[in-house]
Amino acid sequence: MPPSPSSPDRPAGTPAAAGVDERATALALHGVTVTFGGVKALTDVDLAVTPGTVHGVIGPNGAGKTTLFNVACGFVVPDDGTIERRGERLTRLRPHDLAGLGMARTLQGLGLFDRVTVLENVLVGADRHARSGFLTALLGLPRAARDDRALRERAMAVLDRLGIASYAARYPGSLPYPVRKRVALARALAAEPDLLLLDEPASGLGADDMAQLGDLVQSLAAEQGVSVLLVEHHMDLVMRVCDEITVLDFGRRIASGTPAQVRDDPAVLAAYLGEQVG
Repeated sequence: MPPSPSSPDRPAGTPAAAGVDERATALALHGVTVTFGGVKALTDVDLAVTPGTVHGVIGPNGAGKTTLFNVACGFVVPDDGTIERRGERLTRLRPHDLAGLGMARTLQGLGLFDRVTVLENVLVGADRHARSGFLTALLGLPRAARDDRALRERAMAVLDRLGIASYAARYPGSLPYPVRKRVALARALAAEPDLLLLDEPASGLGADDMAQLGDLVQSLAAEQGVSVLLVEHHMDLVMRVCDEITVLDFGRRIASGTPAQVRDDPAVLAAYLGEQVG
């Protein structure tokens, strides 16, 4: 909801007002409106991700899914509305704030560095856990060496969990697309986030890889308590792994609820899902 005149905006990470349950939502968007060149991409959209659950966002091309994702990641600043993280209002959220807020993301375009190895790509994600400072590393002090070993072990453990440890010394550009998708996910997981933002993670994947991705997403939430915001167009994956779904159409939320509720919602069926979820 919009801030009241007596409650000035707070920068990302500052405490919410007294009485707010900071555990209530892993991420909440209230009344988010975004306009590009006079065209509204989102209009008064609400969304709340419950901790330890998978929350899907679906909709046809142009529905506003990517814009909503970019608002949650700090790429797009909404014209109106608020973003909250564990009850804290994030008024100046930017992508570089995510790691410090316990958040990590993957993008449709992967965003991998082709000139460094798979392991080094994943180390970028694990770096938020580094305890030694720049000067310590520059001087080659023992603490820096221990820190580097710990980060490499963390990165290798994530690669192993995703079944791609054998590619650690390879360069991303030499790998099949499904493997590169796993590398991008490994980099996000290496930061050990408790809120994971996934943008079309199943794009370009075959049935087997998609099934494995679904199993991983479910295990992150069920076994590790990671909250997941999943923007995806593969309906079978969304219906299988999500606890709750928000449905967008022309930038507006037209439905929200469990997969069963969304599946049977007449407005959703009439808008674009049809027989895909029938």
